[in-house]
Amino acid sequence: MASSTSSPLTTGAAPVPEAPAGWAQLLGRPHGLKALALTGAVAMHAINVHIVTTILPSVVQEIGGLAWYAWSTTLFVVASIIGAALAVRMLARWGARGAMLAGLLVFGLGSLLCATAPSMPMLLLGRAVQGLGGGAVGALSYTLIRLVFPPALWPRAIGLISAMWGVATLSGPAVGGLFAQAGQWRLAFGALLPLLVLQMLLVQRQLAPQRLLRSTPAQDGRIAGLQIVLLALSVLLVAAASVVTAPLWQWLLGAAGLLAGAAAIWHERRASRRLLPQGSTALGQPLGMLYAAVALLLVGTMTEVFVPYLLQHLHGLQPLTAGYVTALLAGGWSVASVLFSGKSGRAGRALMLIGPVLCTLALVALALAMPWQGMAALVVCGLALAVLGLGVGMAWPHVLNAIMHSASAQEADSAASGITTVQLYGMAVGAALVGLVANALGLTALGDPAALGRSALWLFAVFALFPALAAWSLRRFLRRAAAL
Repeated sequence: MASSTSSPLTTGAAPVPEAPAGWAQLLGRPHGLKALALTGAVAMHAINVHIVTTILPSVVQEIGGLAWYAWSTTLFVVASIIGAALAVRMLARWGARGAMLAGLLVFGLGSLLCATAPSMPMLLLGRAVQGLGGGAVGALSYTLIRLVFPPALWPRAIGLISAMWGVATLSGPAVGGLFAQAGQWRLAFGALLPLLVLQMLLVQRQLAPQRLLRSTPAQDGRIAGLQIVLLALSVLLVAAASVVTAPLWQWLLGAAGLLAGAAAIWHERRASRRLLPQGSTALGQPLGMLYAAVALLLVGTMTEVFVPYLLQHLHGLQPLTAGYVTALLAGGWSVASVLFSGKSGRAGRALMLIGPVLCTLALVALALAMPWQGMAALVVCGLALAVLGLGVGMAWPHVLNAIMHSASAQEADSAASGITTVQLYGMAVGAALVGLVANALGLTALGDPAALGRSALWLFAVFALFPALAAWSLRRFLRRAAAL
C-alpha cells in the first residue's frame, strides 16, 4: 500500500500535483486489479441506482405504496450521505480492506432486504440500508485512491471512478427495463448478490488491511453526529418541499431545509469533531472554493430530472428515446473524464475553468432551444446535454485532484472522503430545488405547450447561474494558487 505521506500535499496552499501517468500504468500491472477493486464497487452501486429508478413502477404495482414512491430515492440519498460521512471513521477503525468489505456487506444486506420485501415499508428499509453501504463505498473509493496509488495516478483513477457513473446511467435503465419487462423486479436486486461476493473476494485479495497510522479529530473514529443529522434533515425538508402541493408549504419547507444546511455549516466551523478538513466551509479558503464548485456544478446538472418530461411533452419523444437523449449528459461526462484526466499544468488549470463555463453555456442553450419545435431544436437540446456532461467531466478530475492536494497531510483522507459527502448533498439538494422551482413555475401542471416552453426556459436559465458561480469560485482558487 502506497504511503500517503509521500504525496506532494500542501497545507491549504496551491496544489502541487505530479504530471498524470498514462492509462496503461493505472490499468496494467501492478495497479490494474486494485483499480478494479475500487471502481467495481462504485459501478455496482451506481448501476443499482439507475436500475431501481426503472423498476419502481413494477414494484409499486405488485406491493403497493405509490404514496411513498419518491421516498425510495430520498431515503437512499440521505442514507448515502450518512454512509459517506462515516467512511473515514470506518477506515481508521478497520483499515482499507475491512472498511470496504463492511460497506459492500451492508450494501448487500440492503439488496437482500429489497429483493424479499413484502411491502413498501420493508423496501424503504432495504433502500436505506443500501444507501448506507453505497455511500460508504463511494467515499472509500475516493479516499483509497490516495492510499493505494502514487500521486501521478490520482487523476486517472478519479476519471475512471467518475466514468462509472456515466456507464451506469447508460446501462442501468436498459438492465432494469429487461427485469421489469420480464416481471422479475426482485431479481434486479437479487442478481447483485453473487456479483457482490466476487467483488468482496477481489477486495480481500487486492486491498491491504492496514489501518491509518495518524490520529486526528477527523480520523480517530469519533463521529460528527450533529452535522450528519443536520445535513440529513436538510435533504429531507427540501425533498418534502418538492412534493407538497401548497405553495406556502413548499417555500416554508424549502427555507427550513436550507436553514438546516446552513446550521450544519455553522456548527462544522466550530466543532472539534468535523466532517471535512479545516477551511472546507470557508469560501475564502482553497478547500472551501473547491468544495463549493463541486456542489454548484452538481446542482446545475440536476435539471436533467425534468429533461425526459419536457422532451416527451414538448417534442413528442417516446419515454425510452427521451431517456437516452437525456443520457447524453452522462455519456459526455464519462467521455470527458477519460479523455481529459491526463492533462496537467496549465492545461489542467484551464480545464477547471473551461468546464463550468461550458456547463453554463449548455444550460443557456437548453433554455433557448427546449421551448421550440422541430428537429433543429431537438438536435440543439441533445448537443447541449452532451456539452453539459462534457463540461463537468473536463473539470471533475482536476478539481478533485486539487482537493486531495490542498488538504494538510493529517486531513487528506478526510478531504478525499468529503468529496462524496459534498457530491451527494449537492445532488440531493439540487434535485429537490429543481423540483421546487419547477412546481413554482407550474411546470408539471401545464397543458399549453407555449406556457410549458416558457416555464422550461426559466427553469434552465435559473439553474445556469450555478455552474457560473462554480466557474467564479474556481477562478478565485486558481488566482490564489498562482499568487502563492
